[in-house]
Amino acid sequence: MAKHGDDERGKLPRPVYERELYRLQTELVKLQEWVRAEGARLVVVFEGRDAAGKGSTIQRVTQYLNPRVARIMALPRPTERERTQWYFQRYVEHLPAAGEIVLFDRSWYNRAGVERVMGFCTPAEYQRFLRQCPVFERLLAEDGILLRKYWFSVSDEVQEQRFRRRLKDPTRRWKLSAVDLESLTRWEDYSRAKDEMFVHTDIAEAPWYVVESDDKRRARLNMIAHLLSTVPYHEIPPPVLELPPRPPATGYRRPPRDLQRYVPDHAAALLG
Repeated sequence: MAKHGDDERGKLPRPVYERELYRLQTELVKLQEWVRAEGARLVVVFEGRDAAGKGSTIQRVTQYLNPRVARIMALPRPTERERTQWYFQRYVEHLPAAGEIVLFDRSWYNRAGVERVMGFCTPAEYQRFLRQCPVFERLLAEDGILLRKYWFSVSDEVQEQRFRRRLKDPTRRWKLSAVDLESLTRWEDYSRAKDEMFVHTDIAEAPWYVVESDDKRRARLNMIAHLLSTVPYHEIPPPVLELPPRPPATGYRRPPRDLQRYVPDHAAALLG
């Protein structure tokens, strides 16, 4: 029997993946323009195991979107002042206004995951979160916010493989922390925490959707396609624009080039 996360279909071929990704990204632009035109507010929560592919999926979602409309929120550790606030308070200030999309690269669910497992919150704080979170999310939905929650699931074998690759890759080593590495030895603790979190927070107004992500290409396509299917957007006709004719020259002469500092042609050195 195949283990969790194994995919007997094999990895999705790159040409198929890239063709469909571009089509879906085109639809995401249409979604963005619908959000702007309708004054909608969309919140997308990305949660899951470390190295499950959340960040790379967010990059593909936002690749062609206007950063003034769609912004990514990846909050750092709370400050001493924020630790004294109502737990959800620092997330509320980052919620979208009309015509905006906010993607949370991890969210208020930190309390139900890493804080719970690593002992960064008290048992009382954790229980309070499980009681308040469904109420909080129902309030968001009642106010008209479109809330979508995705859990990226990865097998323990694939997670370890990705950790090892990150350790060897100087461009991605920053993605690993001591807490990330400890998740290898606390695999079952995180599984229990996730299952308990789902019991309390998988509500009709804001259900959880699980994304199998051992194959990152499939995960990205599946997540984006699903998100698009859950929002009743339609194409907004773009304004008709025409390039104006370039006016005739008036005799302006630019200053000599040697009066300006130019970036050295590093690329030329690559040609030998």
